[in-house]
Order: sequence, then structure tokens, then C-alpha cells
Amino acid sequence: MYTIGIDLGGTNIATAVVDENCKIIGEAKTPTNCPRPAEEIAADMIKTVFAACENAKVSIDDIQWIGIGAPGCINQDTGVIEYSNNLQFENVPMIEMIEKGTGKKCYMENDANAAAYGELIAGAGKGSKDFIAITLGTGVGGGIIIDGKIFSGSNYFGAELGHTGIVVDGEPCNCGINGCWEAYASATALIRQTKRAMEANKDSAMWQIAGSLDKVNGRTAFDGMRMGDKTATAVVDKYIEYVAYGIVNVINIFQPEFICIGGGISKENDTLLNPIKAYVEKYRYSKYAKKQTEIKIAKLGNDAGIIGAAMLGRLH
Repeated sequence: MYTIGIDLGGTNIATAVVDENCKIIGEAKTPTNCPRPAEEIAADMIKTVFAACENAKVSIDDIQWIGIGAPGCINQDTGVIEYSNNLQFENVPMIEMIEKGTGKKCYMENDANAAAYGELIAGAGKGSKDFIAITLGTGVGGGIIIDGKIFSGSNYFGAELGHTGIVVDGEPCNCGINGCWEAYASATALIRQTKRAMEANKDSAMWQIAGSLDKVNGRTAFDGMRMGDKTATAVVDKYIEYVAYGIVNVINIFQPEFICIGGGISKENDTLLNPIKAYVEKYRYSKYAKKQTEIKIAKLGNDAGIIGAAMLGRLH
């Protein structure tokens, strides 16, 4: 038997059929195109479920359950996305809609929590009890594993690390608050920072790389830095400082065994990781502790959320 995991992101809906060994055997993907009505997004999620089954050469009857990782605050008791700033959802009965459209039992968890769970059972966290997964994507997701279990607080609004403040009255975040870590350290924030730097420096090599502001992505500044462009290097250095600043806060609060970094930006690997480690070593409160929090790249990459979501039924 198989399960299905859906990673509902602010940019894409990624769905996969997963076997009992946490291996992906068939995938389907479509743009989220938000903001738009939740019913339309749910309809596209359902389409990807059947497309993933077709690509995996299995029937929907072979699927035990469907797991969903979605950004925002997920009420486990009701199956409702109570709030998601990235999707602009409020009180959306997502479980009900997906179960009705697929005929399968569904489970749902915050997307970063699902990614952390994926790393726990099949990735960097295998064999560990206490760690934190940070996802640098459309937003900044935080998944907290304590004693081998997902921590989501007393009301399911816990672990929103991206919405901890790092700058008083700083950049506006689309959650409605200014100065959130997400407003500085997400891929969305990096793209915004890159565009600003390009507009201020018309001779930057990033114009050659992207071609236009509309085509700037999370790699643009990193590619410019590798070309020796000073403007791009300044963007990357400041962006990494924002990421590392937040990670110092996370370590000071939790002192986990390790932190793993996932999401699209994590593909930069050591280019991202090494300066973060240097910053954390300099500024962490626990510098005199014999045992330090390790920082590494998430093992499952962008598949962590899908695999974790697909395995949510194991928790029930």
C-alpha cells in the first residue's frame, strides 16, 4: 500500500505517491497561483493527487491516506487552516474538501512541521529526539521536534519561527506585522533585496544574469556573487546575516541537538552554511558549552515536506 503527500506551498502545489519505505514513486506539480479562492486551490490539489497516482502507475484505491503540509496554523481537531498569511486563508476546511474530492482519509499539519517530521523519520533527524528544521522558501518555516514529537503549542499556533521579530518597526511582513524574521530571511525577502540592489546599481552583473527584474529569483544574487559582482556579494552577505541572526535566537531559546536548513535556498549548501556557522559561533549565548547545536542542510531537501506529509497517518 502507498500514501500520498501534498506540500501546499505559496508558489507550488507538489504532490507525490510515497511507499512504506518513504520513497517517492510518482509526482505531480502545479502552480499555487495565490491569492485565489481556497476552493480553486483545493481543486488543483485534488487534480495533482490523481496525476501523481497515474505517474506512479497506481490506483487511488491503493492509497491508504493523504497527508497535507500547509503553511499557517492548522487545527488538528477540525482539519481547518485557521490562518495562513502566505495563502491568505482564514478558517478554510481543507481536510473536508480534499476528502470529498478524493474519497480518502486525510491528515494535515503545518508545512514546516511536516518537513521536520519527514527529516525525523527518513532524513537528517533519523535517530534524534530534539532538533529544529528551518525552511527558507516563500516564507520562513519552523518545525520543532521535542522528544521525537512535533511541537505545535497549546493551540496549534506554535513553532511559527518565521514570525518572531528581529527588527522593531522593520520590513512589513504579509502577516500584517513589521520586522518578522520571514520578512528578511525568506526566499521572497531575498528576491526583494536583490531587486532593490539592482535598481540602485544599474551596472551590476545581476542584470545580465536575470535579464529583467521580473525574472529575478533566489539564485540571482548568489550567481552574481560567484561572478565577483560586488553588489550581489553585498546582497548575499546581508541576507545570510539575517538568516543567521534568527538562527542564533532559535539556538538560544531551544539549544536543540541540531538545526537543519531546507527550502530552495538551502541548495546553496556550504555557500550558505559556512558563513551561518561562523556568525552563530560568534554570537550564540552558549559559546562556552561543551556540547553545541550542530547546523546542517536538511537531508531530504524539497522532498522533506512531501515525505513528512505522506507519513502523517503514522501519528494517528
